[in-house]
Amino acid sequence: MRYFADHAWLGGDGVEADVLIEVDGERIAVVTAAAARPPDAVHLRGLTLPGLANTHSHAFHRALRGRAQRGGGTFWTWREEMYAVAARLTPDSYHALARATFAEMALAGIACVGEFHYVHHDTGGVRYTHENAMADALIAAAADAGIRITLLDTCYLTGGFDRALEGPQRRFGDGDATRWAERVGALATTTPAHARVGAAIHSVRAVPAAQLATVAGWARDHEAPLHVHLSEQRAENAACQAAHGVTPTQLLHEHGALGPRSCAVHATHLADGDVKLLGSTATTVCLCATTERDLADGIGPARALADAGTPLSVGSDSHAMIDLLEEVRAVELDERLASERRGHFSAAHLLRAATVDGHAALGWPQARGLQAGAPADLVTVGRDSVRLAGSTPATLLEAVVFAASTADVRDVVVSGRRIVADGLHTLVEDVPAALDAAILEVLGA
Repeated sequence: MRYFADHAWLGGDGVEADVLIEVDGERIAVVTAAAARPPDAVHLRGLTLPGLANTHSHAFHRALRGRAQRGGGTFWTWREEMYAVAARLTPDSYHALARATFAEMALAGIACVGEFHYVHHDTGGVRYTHENAMADALIAAAADAGIRITLLDTCYLTGGFDRALEGPQRRFGDGDATRWAERVGALATTTPAHARVGAAIHSVRAVPAAQLATVAGWARDHEAPLHVHLSEQRAENAACQAAHGVTPTQLLHEHGALGPRSCAVHATHLADGDVKLLGSTATTVCLCATTERDLADGIGPARALADAGTPLSVGSDSHAMIDLLEEVRAVELDERLASERRGHFSAAHLLRAATVDGHAALGWPQARGLQAGAPADLVTVGRDSVRLAGSTPATLLEAVVFAASTADVRDVVVSGRRIVADGLHTLVEDVPAALDAAILEVLGA
C-alpha cells in the first residue's frame, strides 16, 4: 500500500510537501519527500501526522459526558457519579461502551490508547469465573475499533490512607498486591498482537506504602510501563504528608516506582523537589487538561517539568471530550494563563507529546513517527474547514496544533489498516449510534 500526503510532519519544526509513504504489512517501509504522486497511491489531502497516542483513558467515564457537568462541586463530588457508573458495568456492557469509545478515539486520529483499568471484579468484589473478564472485554473492544491498546492493569487496594474499600470500590480490589500480581501475570501471558499489558498504581492513597514495591517490581520484571495518578488534588498531598511525612512523588521514589518506564498522570500540585525528582528519573508526565479543567483540579507545571527533563504526553482521561489536539494546545495555553506569558512550547514539541512520547510511555517505543520501520500509523487532518482556512505550508503545523479539531480528521491508518476513510469509521458503521446504545445500556435508561 502506498499513501501520498500533500503535506506531512516528519518530526521537524515544519512540514514537508508531496510525501510518499510506502507501507509493507503493518510497518512503514519508505518515506520520500518531494515525490511525484503515483496513480495507485491513496491520496491524503491535508496534513498527515503520525497516529496519536492517548496516554490516559478510563473508557467507562465516557458515559458521564454531559451528566457530570451539571451543577458544581469538586473532584470528590464528581467521583460519586463515576462510582455509580462503575457499579453497573458487566463484561458485555463494558465491551460495548469501550468499543464505541475507542471508535470515537479512532475518528479523532488516535492509534493507541492507554486504558487505566481498575474495574476488575463483579459487584461486591466477587471474582468472575474468568478473573480477567473485564480486561479481556477492553482488549477485544480495541481490536473491534481498530486501535492498539496498552491495558494498564491497576492495583487498587484501599479507599484512602486509613480506609478500606467500600461500595462500588470493592470491585477494584484484589486483596493485596501479591494477588494483584498473580492475576495480571496471567493476563500478560495471553495478550494478542494489538495489545500490551502494563501496570498501574491507582494512587498513593489506594495502594499502601508497604505494597508499592510489589507493583513496581512486577513492572520492572516484565519490562512493562508503570503508570500512577499523582498529586491530582491538594488533599491527596496533605493526606500523604500526614500519613508518611513525604510527598506522593517522594513516596513513589522511595519504593522504586519512578523511572524511564513510569508515567505520572496529572502531576498537578507538585513541590519544586517533586519536579526535580520526576525529571532526574526521566519519568514521563501525562497531562489531561480537558479533564483537569472539568474537575477544577488546577494547572500543572508543564514547562518546569519539561525543563527538568521530563517527557510529556497527553490523555483524554474522563472523556469530557476526546480531542488530543485540544489536549496538546492546552499544555501551552494553560501555561500562558498561569504565567501571563506566551510561547512556552513549539507546535512540534506539542505534537511529539501527542505522538512519539505518548507511544513510548505506553510501551510502544518503535512508534517513532513517520519513518521507515515504525508502525504504519497515519492521521490526516484536512485543510478544507473554516478552522484551517488561510493556512499556508509555512504556518500549517501551528494552524493544526492551535486551531484544528477532531472534526478535521479525514483519514486514519493504524498498523497499516485504514480504519477511518473520508471521516467515516470503516469498522464501526455508526459510531454515534453505538455510543448512544452503549451508554443507555450502562445507565439503565
